[in-house]
Amino acid sequence: MELKISIVTCSDTRDLAQDEAGAALEELIVAQGWTVASHVVVRDDVSEIGDAIAEAADECHANVVLTCGGTGLSMRDVTPEATRAVCDRDVPGIAEAIRAYSMTKTRRAMLSRAVCMQRGHTLVINFPGSTKAARESWEAVSDQLEHAAQMTAGGGHAK
Repeated sequence: MELKISIVTCSDTRDLAQDEAGAALEELIVAQGWTVASHVVVRDDVSEIGDAIAEAADECHANVVLTCGGTGLSMRDVTPEATRAVCDRDVPGIAEAIRAYSMTKTRRAMLSRAVCMQRGHTLVINFPGSTKAARESWEAVSDQLEHAAQMTAGGGHAK
């Protein structure tokens, strides 16, 4: 399955030119043979993040939206809230898998509030904002993205 993946970086301090984690994710997506449908940077604001997720899913027709940043304990970290506000169904196993994998790298992974949800036929996954942690999150789940996207789009299980 040819995946179209959008990246929404959530940051008050970075713009697209400074978005190293988002750029790393772009490289990983392309290396997998998939397409980057869109890549934007928005402020740490529930409405802006939610609007960017909705646009990536509804206008860019991304199979997967990867948010990057805003998943920690700071009061400005609102990406999980924004994701919940614009999505329909929870997919806890993916966020749990990312945390479990990340815990083998750093105990601080337990502080993540990241979620994974579905918005219609689009899978939305919260990744951390650091380049290293975003790469590790990709390593944790990239081998399951095609199947997850296919199921989210209404496909059946392989027999």
